[in-house]
Amino acid sequence: MTETLLNHRAEGPASAPPLLLGPSLGTSYALWDEVAPELSAAHRVVRWDLPGHGGSAAGLIGPGATVGDLAELVLALADALGIERFGYAGVSLGGAVGLHLAVHHPERVASLAVICSSAHFNGAGPWEERAALVRHEGLAGLAENADARWFTPGFTVPRLVRDHREADPDAYAACCDALAAFDLRERLTEIGAPTLLIAGREDPATPPAHLRQIADAVPGATLVELPGASHLAPAQCPEAVLTALRAHFDGGARRGMEVRREVLGDAHVDRVQARQTPFTARFQDFVARYAWGEVWTDPTLSRRERSMITLTALVAHGHHDELAMHVRAARRNGLTPEEIGAVLLQTAVYCGVPAANSAFATAQRVLEEPEEEDRP
Repeated sequence: MTETLLNHRAEGPASAPPLLLGPSLGTSYALWDEVAPELSAAHRVVRWDLPGHGGSAAGLIGPGATVGDLAELVLALADALGIERFGYAGVSLGGAVGLHLAVHHPERVASLAVICSSAHFNGAGPWEERAALVRHEGLAGLAENADARWFTPGFTVPRLVRDHREADPDAYAACCDALAAFDLRERLTEIGAPTLLIAGREDPATPPAHLRQIADAVPGATLVELPGASHLAPAQCPEAVLTALRAHFDGGARRGMEVRREVLGDAHVDRVQARQTPFTARFQDFVARYAWGEVWTDPTLSRRERSMITLTALVAHGHHDELAMHVRAARRNGLTPEEIGAVLLQTAVYCGVPAANSAFATAQRVLEEPEEEDRP
């Protein structure tokens, strides 16, 4: 535990697009246990605890706290982790934090998902009453009724109920103060980040109407309603939530396909797609997401540089069909025939003369084609 930074758990490759996950009041980052590991396959997932919840210090906020205060703590965490711009998904209070960030710090939020949350949590009165109750009596009584507020009848997650019971009462009450003061309804139209709203149809705390209000106001927003889900949808319906979040955040496949077409040409990609079968579909999706959506879109190297590296690797492994394709791609990425020849000459030194001899023959055949012709 640190006294200055939110407790958090990071998963996934450090080089992957960052995705921050925010919790609901009374829970810890365990709320995301069934979702975060799957998201971490394509993202650097960072899930965090509210002050006084899980492993976060209670003293990070105090009486009269606001959602803006919580948002600043999230930004401090992102800064400490070297994360400048990120995707964000949050549940209930965590979702409110996401809305605040999207309005007040749009340069930090690349995309947003708001789950079982609201732009206005039914006015200040109920939250002020809950804050006073907790400050006076603690959390044991509220924890006894957590299942009814969070889940449909017969469902529970003991770990989350325990986290609720063990949260710091003063920090919990301060979070109630934040919910009491929160009202972002008049500023929703300012949100420019791609936004997904997920509502649980059985949610008594933030019914679907709350999410519809946000979806109607945020330009281009998408709303998904989950049958059978109550307030803590990621815990109760993790597969449905995961499907929605992947479709929203995994722009890598879409962007990857755009880059793949720019580098390899429409005709080639069209032929590959025409040959795709159910057996090869997952592999093609992997290629689009990882090779083209993550590696080829990384701005650290230019496309010219990536072409030179790719040519060298293909020569080294004797992948002549792929080499022909990437000689064409190298021309499309701005390399001249002389530069391509220089790359292949370099491979003669480090990959061997026979490998380079075959590579020169393949490249010469390709370079004799009309420059704009796009062959398989």
